[in-house]
Amino acid sequence: MTKVTISRLFDDYADAQSAVRQLRDAGVPDEDISVIANNADKWYAPDYAAGAGMGAAIGAGFGGFGGLLAGLGLLAIPGLGPVVAAGWFAAAATGAAVAGAAGGAIGMLAEAGVAVNEAEVYAESIRRGGSLVSARVDAEKREDLVAILQPSSVDIEARRGELALSGWRGFDPKAPDPTSDEVRAYRDQRGTRPA
Repeated sequence: MTKVTISRLFDDYADAQSAVRQLRDAGVPDEDISVIANNADKWYAPDYAAGAGMGAAIGAGFGGFGGLLAGLGLLAIPGLGPVVAAGWFAAAATGAAVAGAAGGAIGMLAEAGVAVNEAEVYAESIRRGGSLVSARVDAEKREDLVAILQPSSVDIEARRGELALSGWRGFDPKAPDPTSDEVRAYRDQRGTRPA
């Protein structure tokens, strides 16, 4: 079967968690699901001091994604800032962080199967506090799975317009990483603070 990648952006991290659960319930295996979320305000901080192993800290601290988080990474990606990445995004994000090259975030998203014309909007939205869920799915199931995710996801064209109205001209990988206060303000503006 031919696999295609579907991706949806979420301002509310709880909606991203729900999207992962819905994909799993629809039969998408963990190894085909990936998440990348802004962590500038340190909403995810595993408790290594308590002696918890990586696996235990992951399941509890990242909202109970369980096995999906075997590839969890806490990274700083140029242009995105600190992020939490799980699934195949973790490997791609590690490469982008190590490379540190201009456009690393856009390249990472494109390599993961995100359409290039959407990658800039996704990257900027992650940078500002969003979460992106992507899944590799059978082509014939694509429309059904998109329909499951669509209601709680961000309308990318509307987001592009919103960003443009604020003066945004495109994703700048050299922009300073957002501060935790900027990310909190962005999330507060949308009523979307991680638990």
